[in-house]
Order: sequence, then C-alpha cells, then structure tokens
Amino acid sequence: MVSSKSYSSSREPNKVEKKIAIIGAGISGLLACKHTMEKGFNPVVFEARNGIGGVWSSTIDSTKLQTPKDHFQFSDFPWPKSVSQTFPDHNQVMEYVTSYALRFDIFSRIKFNSKVIGLDYIYSSSDDDDNMCSNWDMWGGNGEAFSSNGKWNVVVQNVLQPMEAPKVYQVDFVTLCIGKFSDLPNIPDFPISKGANKFNGEIIHSMDYAAMDKIQAAKFIKNKRVSVVGFQKSALDIAAEIAKNNGVTNPCTLVFRRVQWSGSENLVRFTFTNLNRFSELMVHKPGEGLFLWFLAVLLSPLVIALPLKHIYLIALDILQMRRIVPQMDLSVEKYEMVPQHSFLKQICSCMFMVLPQQFYDRVKEGSLVLQKSRVLGFYENGLILDNVVAAHLETDIVILATGYKSDAKIANIFTSIDFKKCILGSSAPFYRECIHPRIPQLAIMGYSESPATLFTFELRSKWIAHFLAGKFRLPPIREMEENVEKWEKNARRYSRENYKRACVGVMLQIHCNDQLCKDMGCNPRRKKWLFLSFILLITLQTMQIYETFLHNPHVLAKI
Repeated sequence: MVSSKSYSSSREPNKVEKKIAIIGAGISGLLACKHTMEKGFNPVVFEARNGIGGVWSSTIDSTKLQTPKDHFQFSDFPWPKSVSQTFPDHNQVMEYVTSYALRFDIFSRIKFNSKVIGLDYIYSSSDDDDNMCSNWDMWGGNGEAFSSNGKWNVVVQNVLQPMEAPKVYQVDFVTLCIGKFSDLPNIPDFPISKGANKFNGEIIHSMDYAAMDKIQAAKFIKNKRVSVVGFQKSALDIAAEIAKNNGVTNPCTLVFRRVQWSGSENLVRFTFTNLNRFSELMVHKPGEGLFLWFLAVLLSPLVIALPLKHIYLIALDILQMRRIVPQMDLSVEKYEMVPQHSFLKQICSCMFMVLPQQFYDRVKEGSLVLQKSRVLGFYENGLILDNVVAAHLETDIVILATGYKSDAKIANIFTSIDFKKCILGSSAPFYRECIHPRIPQLAIMGYSESPATLFTFELRSKWIAHFLAGKFRLPPIREMEENVEKWEKNARRYSRENYKRACVGVMLQIHCNDQLCKDMGCNPRRKKWLFLSFILLITLQTMQIYETFLHNPHVLAKI
C-alpha cells in the first residue's frame, strides 16, 4: 500500500508568497479555505454565485439532510443546541454553514459573482508543454505542492458584468471545489423523431426546479399535470412536494426505469451506527496483507447476510407506518417497489437515499402515481413509455431528475486537452480521492462521495493543507497510478456495473481516513484495546436490536 509519508519533505514553502486559489464556496470550499488559512497561507476563493453553501443554497423547500447531523458536523464547530432534529432542513443547514464561515473569517477571502471559466497550466521550461507531464516521474516534477516552474492561470468572469473581459489570476496551487451535483445536467438523448421539440409542454431539469423559490415553484406547477423522471433523491423529493401541493386533482407521476433502495430516517440512523471498524473488516481492501485478507474472507458471510437484514428493516418501517396509519393498505409488491439488486450493492454505488415523509401516503391517496417504465421519448402531449399497458403518458410539465455530468463539468474547466483526457479518459479514482497523478499543483475536493460527506471533505482539507505546508511529498506518479488501479479493481468487486470512481471508499471510509492520518503523521487509532472495543461494539449492537423489538412488540408476533 502506497504511503505518502515515506516521501517526506523537509522544504517548507514561503507561505506569504505562495498564491492559492480555491474554486467554489460550497462546504468543501469553505473547509479547504479554513484549513489552508490555518497553515499560514492567504488563499482566495472564487465563487460564481452571490453566496456560500453550494447546492444547499439552491434546493427545494422540503430538502433535509440525508445523514444524521452528528455525522454532518464540523469537528471544531458543533451544531447549536437549538437544532434538536436529527435530520435538519436545508434552512438550518445553511444557517449552520454560514455561522461556520463567520466564525473562521472565511467571508473575507471570497470573491463572489466570480465564475472561473478556465484553468491553464503554465510551465516555464524548455520542455514541450504538451508532453511535460507525461515525462515526469514525480508529481509536478518534484512530488511537492509547489514548483518553481509551474503556475496556474485562473480565468475569472465577473457574473454581474458579463461584457467585461475576464481577469486572469496567476497562482501556485489550485483547489477545485466545484462539486458534482450542479451546473451541468445530464439530459437523456432521444431520436429526433421523439425529441423534446415534439412536446408541446415544458421540459426542465431538476436543478431548474430547485432554483425556484417556494412561491415560484408552486405557481409553476399549479393546475398542471407534472411528470418527474428518475428515482434518485431529487426525483423523490420533487415528486413528493408536487404531490403535496397539487393533490389528487392533478396527481404527479414519478416515472422510473429501475427501483432503488430507499428507507426511513430510522433505517438511516441504524445504517450509520453499523458503519464502523468492525464492519470494515468484512470488506476487502486494496493491497491488504494476509491477516486482513483472511479476516475479510472469514467475515464475508456477514456481508452476504447484510442485505437481508436491511430488507427486514425496511419491512419493519412499513409495519411501523401501518401502525401509525392503520387504514393504510400498502404493498410494495403491488407498486413494484422491491429492487432486484442487493442493498449492499447500492450502498457501494452511493445510491442509498432517505424516503420523503408520507411518500406512500401520497401514493395511497392518489396524488402521487408510480410508473415503472423506460422513457423512449416525447410526443405532442407527453411522454412515450416502454410500457405495453400505457405507451403514452399525457402531461403538461416534465421534470428530468436525471443527474449531472460531473466528470465533464470538471474536465471543461481545463483549457488543456491533455488534462481533459485525464478526467474523461479513465475511470480510475483519484489518489487519496483528491489528487490526479497527471494533473500537477491541483487538488479536487467535493468530488468523492461517502455516507458522511462533511467528514470526508474535512479530513481531505486537512490533508491538502499539510501537503501545502510541506509536511510530506507524494509518491512517484507510477506508484500513485498503480494504487488507484487497485482501488478501482477493489470497488468493482462490490459495485460491479454500478461502479463510480467517486464511490471507491464508501465502504472503507475509516480505512481511507487512516491512510490520510498516516500521511500527515497522526495516529488514527484513539483506542488501544482492539479486542475490548470489539466486545463493546457487539454489546451495543445487541442492545440496539433488543431496543428495536422492545419498541415494536407487534413485530415479534409476526416472527
């Protein structure tokens, strides 16, 4: 296993002279700025919008955290006591993030309404610029954050004055924090004969709907038949919100090709409780030694059983709903809402989501219609479906909740064709989930996904700050490439055809964090007695299962 620590550097950079650009003032950008400042640098943050928060600043009214707030918390800035909910809403999240930025004086570093439209790497050497990176053995030529020969030209457009010529800022290092879920929507391609131009209604992407305020959104869908295409979190939230506002008079139709696992807040809390060091012993790791390999093989039957346990918990949630709403006669089989793939496979692909509250209540009352079918295109009055029963779906508005082109979004910011190919030409993950071995003096934050994204962003921000401060060097390029190839192979073992390079460490977040800590020279293990910790963990989980049955005695009667 490659360790950056073995390539330690004794050269500490001149922090006052070094110029660092951070692109984006979402949560990852704020963290990158805060920790870079802590190391004595004076970074500048370029933000295209007029405020901080990234996707949290522009979302639908019903959006809430997908993770318990204890797992979405800055390590040095806890949630205020006034926030008692386990899953705060988006307004509470924005207030929390804003308070964090104020506390650490991050606002003074941000240039708002400043959209970065290009990144151009300038290398002052006799080498051919187009081939320089491919000829290097070490990242950036020396394995360090800064190079005496390399600079980045950051091309910035004033959003408020689009007719003005863009400004160019030359910096020594760039931290790219533009995120994945914004700006560049993934729009499905259809034949010209069935394209969007055939439809007489309105077609928008979910990001356009999310950009509307509450009044605008309600006015947009009022007295309209709306169809939402997709089954990820944004699709479920938008469909549930429209169904609530329009009611049974104009029901909302959710069109989806494949069912994904989704669960209640109780299920999410349980899942987070079980993401620990013990559960990671069941998962194979890249470059693992004989002992860890043996443990993973020994404990693998537990991994196989994991999906069954969670399927049971989802069933338990449905029983709880029936107890709360006795007249409810819900059958997931009736609505074809039982996924064909395992729960574990979906977790490995970063696709698990919290089901909106009263989702199936909307289905029962008729304000939300579930339509499992592939969309083949458009016709004058709606959607053409791959459905023998209902080949045409009449609708007035189509909202495409079909995701984003995150890789293309990152690639488009580079002027270099070679750097574009680095992003689009490979499915391998980034080294330590934030460094591309062939793109020098640049880190990518806010890209990797995990169950607890804020923790992921924060520790990588600390890692990058240590790297900038010269606390360690990166391994040779070839070693980094071999390392990420192993991570890709390991991730494909579990996610298979649903592999995404942003999710390689989703089942091994503690292991990934341990690697970062070792690079920084920190001891990742707070507890010395592993066996005692294991016994304590099993005891706590047994108590949790007992408590579940204690509060749900009706379940025992069904066993």
